[in-house]
Amino acid sequence: MNYIVFDLEWNQSPYGKAREVKRLPFEIIEIGAVKLNSDREVVDTFQRIVRPVVYKTLNYRTREIVHLTRSELEHGDYFPDAVRAFLAWAGPDSIFCTWGTVDLPELQRNMNYYHLLRLLKGPFHYYDVQKLFAVQFEDMKSRRALEYAVDYLELEKGEAFHRALADAAYTAEVFQRIDMDVMLAYDSIDVYQNPKTKTDEIHAIYNGYSKYISCEFDTKEDAMRDPEVLGTYCCRCGRKARKKIHWFSVNARNYYAMAVCPEHGLMKGKIRMRHTEEGRVYVIKTIKVSNDFEAEMIREKREELRAKRRRKRRGSH
Repeated sequence: MNYIVFDLEWNQSPYGKAREVKRLPFEIIEIGAVKLNSDREVVDTFQRIVRPVVYKTLNYRTREIVHLTRSELEHGDYFPDAVRAFLAWAGPDSIFCTWGTVDLPELQRNMNYYHLLRLLKGPFHYYDVQKLFAVQFEDMKSRRALEYAVDYLELEKGEAFHRALADAAYTAEVFQRIDMDVMLAYDSIDVYQNPKTKTDEIHAIYNGYSKYISCEFDTKEDAMRDPEVLGTYCCRCGRKARKKIHWFSVNARNYYAMAVCPEHGLMKGKIRMRHTEEGRVYVIKTIKVSNDFEAEMIREKREELRAKRRRKRRGSH
């Protein structure tokens, strides 16, 4: 088993949103990766410059950040060849690692554009090194730039940032300094390819919270009638937790609830509605250990929403 720490550089429409290709807002122009063995030792590297075919002119932001010449891009590999080479190099038993959450979805979006998504079946677990850095060295919630982490750890800066292989190498160095128990306790789940059936649904337990990713539903109303979606279970012992505040929506996407486990106390539930490209919906539900302060905040939020709806109904008559 190997760890594949990779980074992407991409281009976007140089003419603004009006001329953007909706199925491909960001076109990959470089793939860089570092392969680590099971002991997290560097064993190989990979780099491909990708010839753009959708946005052949570089967006001005891309020109400022990514220092690639027109000649380099014109002599780059076409994306289908580059991604096939990358996946063959990575191997079938590897775990992906990235800085942040955006590279894996964009890799798959580009693959989907070229009808190659069958080569990388998801959803799958991966390591978000940006999150791991926050868990180990900061407050768990902060999300820092890669250069900040490099400076914090006093790593040598031999290469310029914002080239795919250099950023992958820096990310790999940060990853090597994450404690194994932190790494194993805080993996991430990529859901660009979300579960399609009940048997594909994901149930994961982490340190202090649980995550459930549902199959697809036709509407959010259908989702909120599903017993598994509505269920509240203790994220520590797995026992059913009795609801103190039933699920309520704060907007079109987020729902909250409070429940109590007889053994482990208060639990806060959050449901986020996600839409697929085909217009269906699926749910990401997290349940975490909570406290009286959070419970009171949730209760006050619910009452504020109820009062607002009552005023709105009265105003419509």
